[in-house]
Amino acid sequence: MSFDMNNSPIPVKHKQMKMFVKVVVCLILMGFAYRLYFSTYVQIPPVIVVFGDGYSSSPPPAVEANFTVSGQVPVNDTRAHDSTGSLKCDIFTGKWVQDVTGPRYTNNTCDTIEHHQNCMKNGRPDSGYIYWRWKPRDCNLPIFDPKTFLNFMRKKSMAFIGDSISRNHVQSLLCILSQVERPMEVYHDQEYRTRRWFFDSHNFTLSVIWSPFLTESKIFEDNDGHASSAVRVHLDNPDPDWVNVFRNFDYVEIAAGKWFLKTAIYLENNTIIGCHNCKNETISEVGFYYAYRKALQTTLDFIIRSDRKVYTLLRTTTPDHFENGEWNTGGYCNRTGPFKEGEVELRDIDMVMRGVELEEFEKAVRVMNGSRNGSVLKLFDTTRLSLLRPDGHPGPYRAFHPDINGEVQNDCLHWCLPGPIDSWNDLLMNILLRG
Repeated sequence: MSFDMNNSPIPVKHKQMKMFVKVVVCLILMGFAYRLYFSTYVQIPPVIVVFGDGYSSSPPPAVEANFTVSGQVPVNDTRAHDSTGSLKCDIFTGKWVQDVTGPRYTNNTCDTIEHHQNCMKNGRPDSGYIYWRWKPRDCNLPIFDPKTFLNFMRKKSMAFIGDSISRNHVQSLLCILSQVERPMEVYHDQEYRTRRWFFDSHNFTLSVIWSPFLTESKIFEDNDGHASSAVRVHLDNPDPDWVNVFRNFDYVEIAAGKWFLKTAIYLENNTIIGCHNCKNETISEVGFYYAYRKALQTTLDFIIRSDRKVYTLLRTTTPDHFENGEWNTGGYCNRTGPFKEGEVELRDIDMVMRGVELEEFEKAVRVMNGSRNGSVLKLFDTTRLSLLRPDGHPGPYRAFHPDINGEVQNDCLHWCLPGPIDSWNDLLMNILLRG
């Protein structure tokens, strides 16, 4: 008995079930197609919550540092912000990280290192202090490129005005630049404190001008810091040693600080107004912070009022690392590695000086923003990063192969070359070329 499927009757209930299955399958296929189509063209970004301080709930990617402190930043905040107020990067906040590549020069490849900072030649036995570099917390800081810097400075002139730390910085810069072009020294004073070099192939002049108070002063001490009389400082007169040549410069870095802790007599309008630590009953005691503030005001006021368009950096104070005494009372610095953030605090004196610097910088920026001479003022805030490097000083090796078991004078203020101060040039280049 045969059975014809095409002609056999199909119950109504079976037909309805078959139709229902087809509809369901069709809907499922349409859903898959819809999802596939939109996933090709639409990408949903991860949710990033930005808080009031500018930080986000997910870590931002590393960016190249391309700016520095803005003139609009509050005096206690050196972070840089863009036009929307979002936090970008503060190149002065970070940590020291190990760098196996080592220094960009040695005492054998640079002949401009002063004797007191030539730690390798003077016999310092450890070398770990030269294998570190500064790393900002929120961005990557490019390494100083001497070729790029010299090309940028072509047909220009730059001066470092200040004390021996400024001279220390210039030596570091010279050592790196000399790996590309050896400069010719074209001037020096009798004590080799004020000097000038010329890079002929780039028509670039680099100067360091000895002016430890930035204002006019008379100093009575030898090269070892022993004074025969109190310094006399005219707080209201900028130092003619740099004022008379200021018009020659396109870029200047100014700095002072530690010299204001010395015994000094202060004058304004050629009249004695007080002194610091002079122990003279006929002269009133005046805090060093007043004198420092007044000297910065005088210096910055001259720069602001000058009709010379100059790019100026104000470098903040450099802390020393003397332990168990000062330079003349047996203090020393024998650490061999950097501090970590939070392991050390600024001394009260350094906090006061840096506070004065930030306040006067902020005032000067407001005035400069209102002027139209085109000059620029930036903060070169090396205080905190310098605080973390107690291992970078000459210590007893300021002298050639000292008898460390005998009585020696330590240097825990200046920096070995090569050493931590070389990283200042990474910061300098970032500000000048990208700032």
